[in-house]
Amino acid sequence: MTINVKRVDDPPGQKDGYRVLVDWLWPRGLTADAAKVALWLCDVAPTTALRKWYGHRIERWPDFQERYRNELAVHGELLDLIRDIEHHRTRVTLLFATQDEDHNEARVLAEVVTERPAHTHN
Repeated sequence: MTINVKRVDDPPGQKDGYRVLVDWLWPRGLTADAAKVALWLCDVAPTTALRKWYGHRIERWPDFQERYRNELAVHGELLDLIRDIEHHRTRVTLLFATQDEDHNEARVLAEVVTERPAHTHN
């Protein structure tokens, strides 16, 4: 099973699998048809306060990751949903809109989901 991370405006590919947008805002100028987004999970995006504080300042990246992980801790059901999709679809691609491919919320989210123990269904 695989969780990939990709810019939402990069062309969709066969290896993307189930495409999930994890930004709070829909990317400007991008149509849903062009994006080929299967699911928009804006509720797992960083809060507005955290996004504004970070401001894509690389020197804040370590603190951003820690703060975002703390925010994600209350979204267990959505993290489990991503794990379930990965389990059933084999491959999930978390999509982000920022230009920085190395420092973005989708990377942090992918790590958190991958580290999360699989839950069992009753």
